Amino acid sequence: MLAIALFGFAGVAGLCLAMERHYRDLLGHTPSRARRRALEVGGWLLLAVALGLAVAHSGWAMGLVEWFAVLMAGLCLWVFVLPYRPRLMLGLAAASLLFGPLAALGVI
Repeated sequence: MLAIALFGFAGVAGLCLAMERHYRDLLGHTPSRARRRALEVGGWLLLAVALGLAVAHSGWAMGLVEWFAVLMAGLCLWVFVLPYRPRLMLGLAAASLLFGPLAALGVI
C-alpha cells in the first residue's frame, strides 16, 4: 500500500508541476513546452503504475478504491500544503520518487 501511495503522490506532483503557474511558483521560472509535456506524461505514467500496483495488490474492485483514496489524499495534501510550504511539497515529491520503487520491491 505504501508503494501505491508514493507512486500516486509522485504522479499528482508531476501533473501539478505540469501547470505553468505551479511550476513558476515552485521553481521560479516558466517551463518550456517540452518540459511541461514530459511532466504531464510522467505524471500520468506514475498514476498508471500506482493503479497497476493497486490492482495487483487487491484486485480490480478494491484496487480501484485504494487508488482513488490515494489520489484524493495526495491531492488534498497538495491543495492544503502548497500555499504555505511549497518547498516542502517539492521535497516530498522527490522523496516519493525515490522511495516508491523501493517500496514496490519490498525493500522498505
